[in-house]
Amino acid sequence: MMKQVDIAIIGGGAAGFFAAITAAEANPSLRLVIFERGRDVLEKVRISGGGRCNVTHACYDPTELINFYPRGKKELLGPFMRFAPGDTIEWFTQRGVRLKTEEDGRMFPVTDQSGTIVHCLLEAAARAGVKVMTQSRVEHLSPPKSEGASWRLTVNGQAVMAHKVMLASGSSTGVWKMLASMGVAIIDAVPSLFTFNIKDARIQGLLGISVPDASVTVGDSDLAAYGPLLITHWGFSGPAILKLSAWGARELATRNYQFTITINWTGSVPEAVLTWMSGQRINAPKKTVVNSSWPTIPARLWQRLLEKTGIPTNRTWTELRKEEEQALYLELTASTFRVNGKSTFKEEFVTAGGIDLKEIDFRRFAVRSLPGLYAAGEVLNIDAITGGFNFQAAWTGGWLAGKAMAGE
Repeated sequence: MMKQVDIAIIGGGAAGFFAAITAAEANPSLRLVIFERGRDVLEKVRISGGGRCNVTHACYDPTELINFYPRGKKELLGPFMRFAPGDTIEWFTQRGVRLKTEEDGRMFPVTDQSGTIVHCLLEAAARAGVKVMTQSRVEHLSPPKSEGASWRLTVNGQAVMAHKVMLASGSSTGVWKMLASMGVAIIDAVPSLFTFNIKDARIQGLLGISVPDASVTVGDSDLAAYGPLLITHWGFSGPAILKLSAWGARELATRNYQFTITINWTGSVPEAVLTWMSGQRINAPKKTVVNSSWPTIPARLWQRLLEKTGIPTNRTWTELRKEEEQALYLELTASTFRVNGKSTFKEEFVTAGGIDLKEIDFRRFAVRSLPGLYAAGEVLNIDAITGGFNFQAAWTGGWLAGKAMAGE
């Protein structure tokens, strides 16, 4: 283990590697080491996007891009002006990795393999002379005792001195505790990007069924989201639910994940649903209601919603009673479900919380009160909805921190 280095990076994830590569390429003379407490590096990169790695998102305008960040929106505008998704695409292209854009704007390597991104980062780090040390836990961190002195790290019981230190340790409570002991304000972490646990007869056995456009609101709050909704073994997931989980991370935590949601399954305004139902009476009067669903609602889900209303399976549109029509209208536009808990979204555990953003100089991703200390990625109180946005924040923060560490 090196006893004296120029830059020590704590955490071998996306932000840590990007910062290390950026700094080492900008100043090849630097002695730079990444300390990773786990057995492997870049694990979140490896598992993200179902093993495909959602590298970034095709939103190239920083003023639009920041709207996908429940926490960090204001602070990320300047950094995104300097390094945005277009720069990420160019960075990987220059190193032999081409990206593709899917219909929803998410971007993946053309190989559809996260290993392509992992290999690229490992190769770039090796070429730049970055030393990577796994199973190396930073147990203690002490700031310089005088101007010009080094930071002191205790790694697996051994002392390492570093001129600069970067924190890319993700949601590590150990690192946050060390920072708090140095007077750095930490926002307590709560989960973000999670699915809703729901037990309800209307969705039992409908695993995998989805609707493309649903409006979902949380009871007794202003939280609302629109988009695809997926029925899972545990309850609900999909972009609409994940948006709610991200924007409502703190509020839903205070409720201990016990709340109600109301779903408009059609994705249309209620008036349009009434118009459609009236049209069914006129255009398909002899057709049974059970066999003529709203266009975007799968037949099996439609049947369950009808069961909730009590409408008989042989009822035709022309025979539909006024109270039955009202019950169907309400079930389509305002289905209410009780949420009892949450589940992690796939393997992608994201938290809201970390270093208070007031502590950071976002021109350099440096901790204001502790010269020589930098931070990027999930260690900061920054998080985004799903779609490649969390990685983009990591690439941007890592790049700016790397440039700053190499040049200062």
